[in-house]
Amino acid sequence: MVISNRGLSLAEKLKALMAGHQGQAHTSRSLSASVDALPGEHASVSHAAIAKLANGSQDNPTVNTIMALCEALGGVPPAHLLPHDSYADRAALEAFEDPQARRVLSLLQGLPQSDLRNVIADLERRRADLGLQQAGEGKSVEATGKRQRRRSRDEAAQYAADALEGL
Repeated sequence: MVISNRGLSLAEKLKALMAGHQGQAHTSRSLSASVDALPGEHASVSHAAIAKLANGSQDNPTVNTIMALCEALGGVPPAHLLPHDSYADRAALEAFEDPQARRVLSLLQGLPQSDLRNVIADLERRRADLGLQQAGEGKSVEATGKRQRRRSRDEAAQYAADALEGL
């Protein structure tokens, strides 16, 4: 029996991000405009290309396209769009971008399981003492498989109009 770690597809993750990353929903047109508005040099991504990525008809974007989309979506770690279970945990990917967090991970590698459990318990206690949210409590749309909210009538009409235009 072969077990797959494939996870959600790029299209599924991109659609979830577009549906309401931090309360800001995007259509393919608005995301394309957000990419164009990014400062500095970056790839330009047409609304048609974004629509193809989001509906799964195109699934092999360039690295520059992924980087521009992730930046326009609020700094999403680019690895999050890779279709593998290891990259579904966006909070872990964001933490991994911190060099000190990577140092902690490298120090943990090779420790016995009992030591790892003790370190985890210590960190959970420390987060609780500081009043921080425990890791894993903030479930994403990708992890839960549930929509965050329903579209308003106007949003639904705009979504339908965009869909009819092939966005």
